[in-house]
Amino acid sequence: MAVKIRLKRLGKVRVPQYRIVVVDSRKKRDGKVIEEIGKYHPKENPSYIDVVSDRVAYWLGVGAQPSDAVTKILTITGDWQKFKGYTGTEGTLKVAEAKPDKLAIFNEALKEAASEPKGDAVTKKSAAKKKADEKPAEEAPAAEETAPVPADETPEVAAEQAEAAEQSDADAAEKAES
Repeated sequence: MAVKIRLKRLGKVRVPQYRIVVVDSRKKRDGKVIEEIGKYHPKENPSYIDVVSDRVAYWLGVGAQPSDAVTKILTITGDWQKFKGYTGTEGTLKVAEAKPDKLAIFNEALKEAASEPKGDAVTKKSAAKKKADEKPAEEAPAAEETAPVPADETPEVAAEQAEAAEQSDADAAEKAES
């Protein structure tokens, strides 16, 4: 029986994920396998490669032939160099940075929240307001006064105008009915 080490495709369309498997060479690509010895996810950055080195060494030792793609993966992990007996050649496998612990992120956010002022709501001044505040006192107006609201814009007048408009609409509707 001719044994091969090759890739078994899994995953969605355009998001391939592979298993590195040991299989009879007469079987289909995704058919029944003898043993799964690794994983390969090429779309991640950097690519995720996980190989069980002692099982790879065993299967290569008993005569299993790796496919070209698997040979490149084993070269990256350094298992192919170990099998061939090359000295001083380790793999070039890149490992993704470890994600920060969720508890550490939470504690950091808690510290930031604790350092905020506890008084009234504080907003940061825009750059323009800061420049205006930095001007000398003689250039800035003496005191900011609120402008008086015109009499026709008060809420009471607006309510009276709305009632008058409703009354005129009702009168127009009565005339249209008769």
